[in-house]
Amino acid sequence: MTFYELYNKLSEYFPKDLACDWDNDGVMCCDLPEREVKKVLIALDVTMDTVKYACENGYDTVISHHPLVFRAQKSLSVQNYTQNKLITLVKSGVGVMSFHTRLDAAFGGVNDTLASILNLENVSVDKEDPIGRFGYLKKETELEAFAKEIKAILNTPAVLFNGNLKVHKVYVVGGDGKDLIENALENGCDTIVTGRASYNTAIDAADLGINIVEAGHFYTENPVCNTLKSKIEEL
Repeated sequence: MTFYELYNKLSEYFPKDLACDWDNDGVMCCDLPEREVKKVLIALDVTMDTVKYACENGYDTVISHHPLVFRAQKSLSVQNYTQNKLITLVKSGVGVMSFHTRLDAAFGGVNDTLASILNLENVSVDKEDPIGRFGYLKKETELEAFAKEIKAILNTPAVLFNGNLKVHKVYVVGGDGKDLIENALENGCDTIVTGRASYNTAIDAADLGINIVEAGHFYTENPVCNTLKSKIEEL
């Protein structure tokens, strides 16, 4: 299929209307929309290393979670980091599409994937914010033991945790989830698992009566790359 046929097909799984208003996702660059897609590289971030790897190893398409272009570009110059990546990709005939907050919110996306690998049961979508998910552990456990389990499952070098409640009903949000603590509380959760939250947020969470576990922005979102790989292999 062509680049835009692939983009439109993935947009059926991850609809554009799920993206936050402030977000910038979708097609980041494409020099030839009708080019046939033959080799796809999946990455959480389109770093310069990602760009070089794609260009040097025959990839024609990169699919990422975090947008290659987030802020408006007023010019196009190799002296600018983001613009240099765009120039390099276009010159090499590599198209990029990014699925950001819509992939967070979509069924089977970032947070469904996170809930699944953390073995949560009876997972529900947060009605107030469709990005969040919450579910239950098979049995109640101590917070420290739960944090150690997360560390092993996500293969993250470290986790931070705070609170004094046993863990049973868990709210998950990959990446930066500090703004969703109130949602977790409103849904009756005793614990929130996220990638990053500020120091003050972690302190406030315990005072509000909820545990918080920070497992790393990258490590809570990276598992979705396997989800994207599976979707592409189905096409």
